[in-house]
Amino acid sequence: DAVLREFPERAAIHVVRKGGTPVAAGLTFQTGGRVEVPWASSIRDFNPLCPNHLLYWDIIEGAIARGASDAGIYVGQSRNIIVRDSLAEFNVAGIEIENSFNADVFGNTVQHNTGGVLVFDLPGLPQTGGHSVRVFDNRITDNNTPNFAPAGNIVASVPTGTGVLIMANRDIHVFNNEIGGHATVNVLITAYRESFQDENYNPLPRNVMIRDNRFGNKGFGPAGDLSALAQMGVPMPDVIWDGASMYSSGGRPRTEMVRIVLRNNRSSQTGTASFLSLGIPVAGGPISEAAPDATFPPLLPLTEPERVRIRN
Repeated sequence: DAVLREFPERAAIHVVRKGGTPVAAGLTFQTGGRVEVPWASSIRDFNPLCPNHLLYWDIIEGAIARGASDAGIYVGQSRNIIVRDSLAEFNVAGIEIENSFNADVFGNTVQHNTGGVLVFDLPGLPQTGGHSVRVFDNRITDNNTPNFAPAGNIVASVPTGTGVLIMANRDIHVFNNEIGGHATVNVLITAYRESFQDENYNPLPRNVMIRDNRFGNKGFGPAGDLSALAQMGVPMPDVIWDGASMYSSGGRPRTEMVRIVLRNNRSSQTGTASFLSLGIPVAGGPISEAAPDATFPPLLPLTEPERVRIRN
């Protein structure tokens, strides 16, 4: 165990498991900065100075991250990751899984951030097509800290008061979590909204399962575009999907089946958890095109990603 203090804002802790043994665990990181899994040529050749190589077989556990204007605990362009038994609070993003393959996020307390747990896939990076992320058995509550990210940072767009935000990934399963006390929404599922040049990039979230979660209060002070809907009298549900199933790539329109499934979620307020599709047909479309629809999506079977196993 160690307590590290007085780091500059962009400082990072590199927390890895190597050869089956945690290199660093039980870390407390205070006053800015973030706990970060950097890129490396492999977990056996740990080299955070080589950003064009990827990190494999990594674990963050027992970490405490506070006060970052980006992500408190950040995993980017990595494969086979576990983030567990950690605390992220008073950051813009509590835990962020970005452009990564096969991640398990569980046993964490994520509170008092702008957004709790973010699962993103962004264009223009060496590794895109993020997939197979499980977020389960976490306590994700009261993430209502005003967004203090620098302008231009991707997390600057996160609405204050968001529990879980899923953007442009596939095969994402969120289950057995406690999620509540969010001014905007408990779970937000959305396409990537900005223009992009990468013709291989898909901005749509696909195959997203939200099941067996316990939802608390939400929607009592919506931020961002969703505030306009609230002002029109549209009630904020537990889960919001933007509704997009079309996007433009290489100057051509593309359409894809987007499967969003909700099953066995409970609300402390209403009993059965609530859902809303904004009905915005094209990724990045303005909120003025919204045609809200509270009809639940079909209960389609979605295969859960396999449990992440760390190689020894």
